[in-house]
This record gives sequence, C-alpha cells and structure tokens, in this order.
Amino acid sequence: MPLYPALALLAAAAVVALEVLVLRTGIFRQRAYWLAMVIVFAFMVAVDGWLTKLSAPIVIYRRSDTSGLRPVWDILAEEFAYAFALLTLVVMVWDRAGDRQEQVQR
Repeated sequence: MPLYPALALLAAAAVVALEVLVLRTGIFRQRAYWLAMVIVFAFMVAVDGWLTKLSAPIVIYRRSDTSGLRPVWDILAEEFAYAFALLTLVVMVWDRAGDRQEQVQR
C-alpha cells in the first residue's frame, strides 16, 4: 500500500481507538458531531476539489505515494480519512478540555 493512504488510514484508526479506549467522550453518539462533520466535509470538498482537480491541479501528489482513488471531484480517498482523523481528534481534545475546565471551576 502506498505511503499516504496507509498513514491516513492508520491516523483514522488511531483516533477512533483513542476515543473508544481512552478518552470516551461519546462524540460518535452525538448528532452535533456528525452534523459538524457534514458541514466541514462540504466545505472541504469545495476547496480540496478545486485544489486537486485533474484538469488544472494546484496541488499535485506523487502517484506512487497515493491510492489513485478519487471518489469525489478528483479528491483522493485518503484525504477524507486524514481529514476525519484531524477533525475528530480536535473535537475530542476540545471536548475533554471543556470537561476539565468545568471540573476546575467547581
């Protein structure tokens, strides 16, 4: 498997494992989390799609480092896994930091 998709899948799996096994914030059961993901991914598709469109790319990836799968508007599939990992990690850390702040204020 090429480097970028392998690392993107590893990052997504690690973030899910961190949530399920360690942090346990419950974000995967929250409608607000999934709604936020839909909103962010909608904007990501617009921006990332424009940056990576094959007709006139601004960002060019080395073919040997990617899967070559482009399911939505010429965006590499691994971009979605990587974005999921980053966004989810930010939400989990934000949620955990908010919980700790509430405990300190009590």
